Amino acid sequence: MAEVVLNDGESLESALRRFKRKVQQEDIIKDVKKHSFYLKPGEKKRIKQALARKRLRKKMRIVRY
Repeated sequence: MAEVVLNDGESLESALRRFKRKVQQEDIIKDVKKHSFYLKPGEKKRIKQALARKRLRKKMRIVRY
């Protein structure tokens, strides 16, 4: 759980910026999106394989140059 304590003399905007950064670092948004709907095991497997193929293509593209 991301938590930010407001320091003395700190503006609300800077505290909000720190909070957003902390949420991004802890991958809270990614986790919420992942659990927002149910994926069948087969669909999850297909998505995982597609991401692996995408990473491999990207890696091969970098190696060629």
